[in-house]
Amino acid sequence: MNLIPSSVERLIEELERLPGVGPRTAERLAIHLLKGDQTRAEALGRAIIDLHEGVRSCKLCHTFSEDELCAICSAEDRTTNTIAVVEEPFDIVALEKTGRYHGLYHVLGGVMSPLDGVGADKLQINSLLERLRGGGIDELILATNPTVEGESTGLYIRQELGNSPIKITRLARGLPVGGDLEYADHITLGRALDGRESL
Repeated sequence: MNLIPSSVERLIEELERLPGVGPRTAERLAIHLLKGDQTRAEALGRAIIDLHEGVRSCKLCHTFSEDELCAICSAEDRTTNTIAVVEEPFDIVALEKTGRYHGLYHVLGGVMSPLDGVGADKLQINSLLERLRGGGIDELILATNPTVEGESTGLYIRQELGNSPIKITRLARGLPVGGDLEYADHITLGRALDGRESL
């Protein structure tokens, strides 16, 4: 005998797929939505649908955008000769909170991880190299997470650039090994930006 309606079970299963949401949390969220106002549940559903209908990838840096170019790539007051390479779009949000970086970005969409079948061909590395070959870039800041995969991806990009005249720097080691930019505080990130080193 099934005590939970199938529609509630389906919702719990979908909520469990979200990162950081276990079975009990998924149940609590589902019950909260069920007991709450229907218009709020509909608003949540609409917001989720709008994510895929209204958000796309910026054609230049590959972050989230509602237009062809994101707000940073289309801004006229950004420094255009510096690019910070990050793993994911929310890493941009973390760096922007420092208020210390005013250049452009490039989102890789992850890091190289051979054990998981993720090679350079599955990331936005080729589009980064094309941007750099287009000229006008003086510095490339490798702002990948300080993990084995993040470091390996940064070294791969460095090797692909060969003898390029572009100055290549890395965020300083103020960030903990194994940490994520998204969760670092703005002071630590600011110091890491200020103390970046050449590779």
